[in-house]
Amino acid sequence: MKKRPLKLLLTSDLHDEREKDAMFPFKPALNASSLFPFNLGVKEQVRIAAESGYEGVELWVRDLDAYLANGGTVKQLKRYISDTDITVVNAIAFFAWSDENEAERERAFVQAEKEMAMLAELGCAAVAAPPFGNVQRVSLENIAENFAKLAESARQIGIKPYLEFWGRAPKLSRLSEAMYVAMESGVLDAQILLDPFHMYTGGSSVESLTCVNGERIGIVHVNDYPAQPARDVLSDRDRVFPGAGCAPSQQFARTLYDIGYRGYFSLELFIEDYGTKSALDVAKLGLESIINSYRINDVFETI
Repeated sequence: MKKRPLKLLLTSDLHDEREKDAMFPFKPALNASSLFPFNLGVKEQVRIAAESGYEGVELWVRDLDAYLANGGTVKQLKRYISDTDITVVNAIAFFAWSDENEAERERAFVQAEKEMAMLAELGCAAVAAPPFGNVQRVSLENIAENFAKLAESARQIGIKPYLEFWGRAPKLSRLSEAMYVAMESGVLDAQILLDPFHMYTGGSSVESLTCVNGERIGIVHVNDYPAQPARDVLSDRDRVFPGAGCAPSQQFARTLYDIGYRGYFSLELFIEDYGTKSALDVAKLGLESIINSYRINDVFETI
């Protein structure tokens, strides 16, 4: 998916390149979770994503911590990532930024500031902010206040939190709740993280995306889900490659395109066993499934 320099393209090649880009008007990324069964270090995760042709990669803070604990440095890793010509577009972290317990929240903000500072130094653009912790009895208004505090801390550090909703969460489980929290927070540039799996398990319809401005979406996790098991017992490990399940992937992509989103589609799977496939096989299959499942077939932007 790496784009060839325009100066090397003939007119016919340029037309083909633009047609391909128009049919898939998003940017593919790989969430490191998709490679978890291979137990790779963070540098190997980055290498696999780059070699497979992704434009971006999402790393997990736990893997970054393991790299640093084994003697690596942020400076070394940043140089390595730069050499692979791939962008760290987001990071997955778990701090209880809106826990109902004040002491837990305070500890979470200390953790968040430390992790966000490390991510900013690495050059990572954003960090996911899901409803982690005990949030069942926390009002959406209080979640909005806590998100505003998190966003301000992140702004001072030089990174951005993407508000994520989880379909199984007791609170902040639907797109409508995430939109409400984003608006109530008063964070002018608040952005949310979308995921078709969480939309499905939480009961958010694809049609509801028409109420969202594409500029308010920070990143989109992509995957698919089978018709069985039933929605109420479906778990993360049941996710499948885009196009291998029953998700309305074409409608999902078309709607996002229509509301103006042109950002990353990041493959996030939690498959526990890929059989005989190598990590590179899985990454390449993932990229192919993203492009094939989320094409906008009737769009062509002329030169």
